[in-house]
Amino acid sequence: MKRRKFLILGSIFGLSPYMQAKEMSDFEKTFKKLEPTLSAVQAHLFPEGSKIPSAKSMNVTQFLFETIMHKSFDRDIKAFVLEGAKELEKREKGRFVSLSKEEKEKALRAYEATEYGSSWLSRMITLSMEGLFSDPIYGSNIQEEGWKSISSYGGFPRPKTRYIEL
Repeated sequence: MKRRKFLILGSIFGLSPYMQAKEMSDFEKTFKKLEPTLSAVQAHLFPEGSKIPSAKSMNVTQFLFETIMHKSFDRDIKAFVLEGAKELEKREKGRFVSLSKEEKEKALRAYEATEYGSSWLSRMITLSMEGLFSDPIYGSNIQEEGWKSISSYGGFPRPKTRYIEL
């Protein structure tokens, strides 16, 4: 090998760890694939025009992603959230996102009638409500609208930093 090639290759290999873009984990890839379904479910459960802010206006899907992505989050629940969304898509032949409001309601009611679907929807409601009513520092409950809608406010002292590093 000539000296010039050696120097070029050495430079490339020496800098490559710093130049690589962060690769998405399998979880992130799966979540991004299922994100439209998860978002559609949350939007249906917490729609626009109700007394509490909508899931869409409060960035609840992003909150869900950041919460279940955190290293301390239970792996079984993380898998359950993703598998439940996959099952819903399978039941609806990949069309859930494009269904009308009435069709989504019917599909979710049918899914709720199963033990698995009932547990999954319960978990989705819980995680969505955590976003709607969490401290705004976590990226949801924008301008404390969730708190204002129920005339309640978070605990004190309030967090000064996020629990997750982005």
